[in-house]
Amino acid sequence: MKAMVHDSYGPPEVLRLDDVAPPIPGDREVLVRVHAAGVNWADYSILTGVPYMIRLGFGLRRPKNGIRGTDISGRVEAIGSKVTHFKEDEEVFGWCKGAFAEYVAAPEAQLVAKPAAISHEQAAAVPMAGMVALQAMRDVGDVQPGQRVLIVGASGGIGTMAVQIAKEMGAEVTGVCSTDNVELVQSIGADHIIDYTTHDFTEMGEQYDLILDIADTHSLSERRGVLTPSGVLIPNSGEGGPLAGSLGRIIAARLLSPFVSQKLHPFLSTFKREDLIALRELIESGQLDPVVGGTFPLADTADALDLVGRRHSRGKTVITV
Repeated sequence: MKAMVHDSYGPPEVLRLDDVAPPIPGDREVLVRVHAAGVNWADYSILTGVPYMIRLGFGLRRPKNGIRGTDISGRVEAIGSKVTHFKEDEEVFGWCKGAFAEYVAAPEAQLVAKPAAISHEQAAAVPMAGMVALQAMRDVGDVQPGQRVLIVGASGGIGTMAVQIAKEMGAEVTGVCSTDNVELVQSIGADHIIDYTTHDFTEMGEQYDLILDIADTHSLSERRGVLTPSGVLIPNSGEGGPLAGSLGRIIAARLLSPFVSQKLHPFLSTFKREDLIALRELIESGQLDPVVGGTFPLADTADALDLVGRRHSRGKTVITV
């Protein structure tokens, strides 16, 4: 099969399209013919090996697994002997290892049936970004009807999901984005838009019950200044120094949180099948519409990762296979 492979850490140019042996599914695994794969910031970070601390989990000198990608949508080609949830030729989406390839073997617990109403490209946009947004709004933020929610980075993959989920939970949502993306953020239901090229949300005199900050362009004190006294701040930027990335800011927020009335809560989302089912139900009920900003063929995966790495993607960037 064809796959995008890299033998060393580095910029997207280290990727190459190569022939590799197709995976053989285990007893509880499903062989999926990949139709589309979502591109995440984590894919770019692991590809480059920066921040360096991630190499502790993925290989110190070179990557243990040379095929990136986690989010997929496709069709079941074969099933393991103990698989009970799926049958051959069924359309599925979920997460796995090595998504930037023609085939993947994924545990059946990491897949669910794809909603019929959306494309494979839209389905591949959901797993990681959707779980971050859902867990941030529901589990960390505990959003209640009528609360004021600010999404900084509202036009990106996570942001477009978070705007819609917060609206479904009854919040009054303000989205921060660039001029080019104002219309997009309005179209997915945001009540208010702040164009960061002309206005600074920390200087507008407004306060919010919850801030999900995906851009992380302001200091902790500046962001706390626009929170209500009991508000929640969720910083979710993947940027930072080359050694530890955003770990320093995460530690600072964690250390300060017990001493202030506000809740400063960086978090790492976890893949949960029940949450993927919840996201599917939101899609099927028309309350969540995955936004795909651009698609690239498998051979151009390097260009897709470069776009995501430069933080220039609109909605989710997706690889078509």
